[in-house]
Amino acid sequence: MKEIIPAILFMVLITAGANAQSKAELEAARAKTLDEIAYVDNMLKTTAAQRLAGINEVKILGSKVELRENIIKNMGEEMNMLNGRIEINRIAIEMMEHDLMILKEDYSKAIKNSYKSKKSNPEYVYILSARDFNQGYKRLKYLQQVTKYRRNEAELISVLKEQIEETKTRLERDLENISDLRRKEEAQKKLLQGEQDRKQRMIKSLGSREKQLKKELEEKRRIARRLENEIARVIEEERKRALISDLTPEQKLIGENFSENRGRLPWPVERGIITNHFGVHQHPVLKYVTENNYGIEITSSGKTMARSVFRGEVTSIFAISGANMTVIVRHGKYYSVYNNLVNIKVKKGDQVDTKQELGEVFKNPGGDGTSTMKFMIFEEKKHLDPELWIAKI
Repeated sequence: MKEIIPAILFMVLITAGANAQSKAELEAARAKTLDEIAYVDNMLKTTAAQRLAGINEVKILGSKVELRENIIKNMGEEMNMLNGRIEINRIAIEMMEHDLMILKEDYSKAIKNSYKSKKSNPEYVYILSARDFNQGYKRLKYLQQVTKYRRNEAELISVLKEQIEETKTRLERDLENISDLRRKEEAQKKLLQGEQDRKQRMIKSLGSREKQLKKELEEKRRIARRLENEIARVIEEERKRALISDLTPEQKLIGENFSENRGRLPWPVERGIITNHFGVHQHPVLKYVTENNYGIEITSSGKTMARSVFRGEVTSIFAISGANMTVIVRHGKYYSVYNNLVNIKVKKGDQVDTKQELGEVFKNPGGDGTSTMKFMIFEEKKHLDPELWIAKI
């Protein structure tokens, strides 16, 4: 049993430490998400000044709904973690209290037996009654070991009592934390419901302008096709050039480093929210209509500068009617594309560093103070999902 007790104490301490770390990580993630919600709120306050809600406002609110859902999910994960820890602590308390009872009983018996033994046969008599010196020495060592054993038993009882009290305190604190999280979760669910209702009202309002929305969507698709064709042309030219002269060792190294930083690249703007994701997805308002996005759209508030996500070479700068300027930066066999820019700060052939400013993102029409940039990543001709490459906020 004495071997089991240290194992129980070790299990409780390690579990408490690991869970504390997980709890801290969850709280940090929740704080970041709440900060993002506050950022989106500021955007929505600005756009609310417009008479009619637009598609972009629906997308911004949709991002807020996603963030709110993440908050609720995060709280659920923390409550599950705390419930698991509570269960472990309850089991540990039960085991430690059981062992403490046995320890006390054994210690009590040992003290009683020692008292009886001393009364009938004092220790010095026990030692002096030995038949020779060696036996007397062994009896002395035995009595010392018995004394040490009793002292260790007393210390172990004290440690176990202290650990039981500490574990009970942690258990009570976790129960309070769960109660607090449940209250906060309910508040977040009410906010989520309100935001979902507001989004549905926006969609319903925009639904009455279906003809206009379809026209806007077709124009957007036309611009996207022109942009895609131009990007394909530039990349094909680069590919043909590479056939004539292979990538330099430096270009190969840049490409390898770019690949190694998948999921860790900085955002192409200092701050923003993703309002249009990669791939095929349902149109936010029009039923039975889908959009196919070869990149992502990032909406920001106020003046926003586009930044290179990695070091590389500016291979092309061109204009598309209705989509302003586009900058393409080459990173070995990879390309990053920044669309809807004005006031370009670089020129073709420039070597750029990570986070170097490329130009200003064009402000959305309507005076709402927001700007939206389309960002794409290619591996030669292959479209890649930029969200898998940029760092999680």
